[in-house]
Amino acid sequence: MKRNNYISWNDYFMGVAYLSAMRSKDESSQVGACIVSSQNHIVGIGYNGLPIGCDDNDFPWERDGKWLDTKYPYVVHAEPNAILNSTIPLQGCRMYVTLFPCNECAKLIIQSGIREIIYLSDKYEGTDVDIASKKLLNAAGVIYRKLEDFHIVVDTNE
Repeated sequence: MKRNNYISWNDYFMGVAYLSAMRSKDESSQVGACIVSSQNHIVGIGYNGLPIGCDDNDFPWERDGKWLDTKYPYVVHAEPNAILNSTIPLQGCRMYVTLFPCNECAKLIIQSGIREIIYLSDKYEGTDVDIASKKLLNAAGVIYRKLEDFHIVVDTNE
């Protein structure tokens, strides 16, 4: 008889995104993304960080200050990293992401052919960036939904 308390696909893929976020060097915001095919195969993962070849110690990680003294001009978001790390064309895929995508990431998601976004947090809801992102996604017909009741339970009593 098979066991009945295994995790759902949604928890599994969001767990991969959540675990990927833990690779981020950003003190204030760790974001992870996992792209999944219609056959439930992981085809790309990413987290927010500096471009390949850029030393994490040579760039700022601050949120405030002059623009060039903050992380914003340098960090690549989790979503484009997952898209760039993908192993197949992404037409019809879905993306699991720990934070709702910004407008810049929404453009890349749309262009890549991803058709659905499942997210954990929408902490910037109602901001101009969030409104622009949702306007783009709605216009392109990309479905997005919050994953409610995400939970991963680690059973160490074997």
